[in-house]
Amino acid sequence: MKDTAIVVFSGGQDSTTCLYWALKNFAVVETISFDYGQKHKIELEQASTIAGQLKVKHTILDLGLLNQLAPNALTRDNIDVEKYGEKRDLPNTFVDGRNMLFLTFTAVLAKQRGIRHIVTGVSQTDFSGYPDCRNVFIKSLNVTLDLAMDYQFEIHTPLMWLSKAQTWELADQLGCFEEILHNTVTCYNGIIGAGCGECPACVLRARGLEEYLQSRTT
Repeated sequence: MKDTAIVVFSGGQDSTTCLYWALKNFAVVETISFDYGQKHKIELEQASTIAGQLKVKHTILDLGLLNQLAPNALTRDNIDVEKYGEKRDLPNTFVDGRNMLFLTFTAVLAKQRGIRHIVTGVSQTDFSGYPDCRNVFIKSLNVTLDLAMDYQFEIHTPLMWLSKAQTWELADQLGCFEEILHNTVTCYNGIIGAGCGECPACVLRARGLEEYLQSRTT
């Protein structure tokens, strides 16, 4: 493609896989990250590092108001991240409105730069109960953004119907398996690579990796 795309980028497994996917599918790629008061700034540091290594323009926007409005385990020291298997109506790592705001601000910036393609790593197959990772939400927001700005966007979701094992497989196909394995921050406790091994994000990542590695040997 000759078009430009902007990737919503956290420096984690999913968004880094999407960044490599975008680099394969678009002529020019930018990334955008958000500082919303998350406890672990290392994810922003890793996002900047990875973008720099790939020579991709990287923008960080201040979205601190989200922290004020939506207290959760990712932003408050007095709220512990629930362990995998603890059942709630919604995980306490869910941040109300986060993906909607991220994509909306990304779209505003994209329009100013003449970009129509937005890439995000949400997945309905492996969405941990987050309602703003569902395909119906993405499709709805895409229409809303088009109408709100009188500008035609296309939100790409390469991982929407992939399991974690399939996401690892895609990373391998894109040539970024080792980068994802060692240099991304998926862990809710802010530990690079394999992470803490206990939080829901780490458990899902590890299970997917094990499943994919087993499939390669059969």
